[in-house]
Amino acid sequence: MEQELKTLTPSTRLVLITLRQFKVARLCQIIESTGLSKRSVLYSVKKLSAMGLIEINICLSDTRQRFYCIKINE
Repeated sequence: MEQELKTLTPSTRLVLITLRQFKVARLCQIIESTGLSKRSVLYSVKKLSAMGLIEINICLSDTRQRFYCIKINE
């Protein structure tokens, strides 16, 4: 796993660090905190999710919103 983390792009690592700090965040919060473009954040979130490092949950009160959460076992 540590080897995989070294292969991440700097923007993806920044998103991961940000999520470790927040534990749970919306896309707009990640964009604001990192200063990255929406496209970069969406790519990073997709990559981190595929690696099993984060979870993407749907907001029950507004299904258009997503919550990005760091996995507990991480």
